[in-house]
Amino acid sequence: MKYIMKLTFNTRGVMNAQTEQVSPVHCQKGLKSTRQRDIILDSFLASDRHISIEELYLKLRSKHPSIGYATVYRTLKLFAESGIAREIQFGDGQTRYEHANEGEHHDHLVCTRCGTIIEFENETIEKLQQEVADAHGFQIENHKLELYGVCAKCTA
Repeated sequence: MKYIMKLTFNTRGVMNAQTEQVSPVHCQKGLKSTRQRDIILDSFLASDRHISIEELYLKLRSKHPSIGYATVYRTLKLFAESGIAREIQFGDGQTRYEHANEGEHHDHLVCTRCGTIIEFENETIEKLQQEVADAHGFQIENHKLELYGVCAKCTA
């Protein structure tokens, strides 16, 4: 956490200083920092996998029973709208969220048996996609690649 100081002056020129605690991520994305939002953000960023609203809620519930499912739902939606998180759907009817890091791109391998999701990066694939787009005079704005199949654990 960091603190910012707001200086205001009344009509007589008297200065008033207020200190406000602000989360750096919230500041960068223009979101107001609240206690519950900070707790949800910390837990979301500590997650090292694609997490659903339900999973994040259950993770928070034991330590923070005052945070309800609806609050987690609204907060994750807000994080997605502001660019902190990215919504992903892998065809199983459940929306998951991952960290949205500026300039970072990866693709996914999705196991159709156990649901494991593996992130990968491959420069050859990225170059090939660009070559295909160039050959068709197409400008790529965004893309996603999801490969569905069976993971090594499930085939063993």
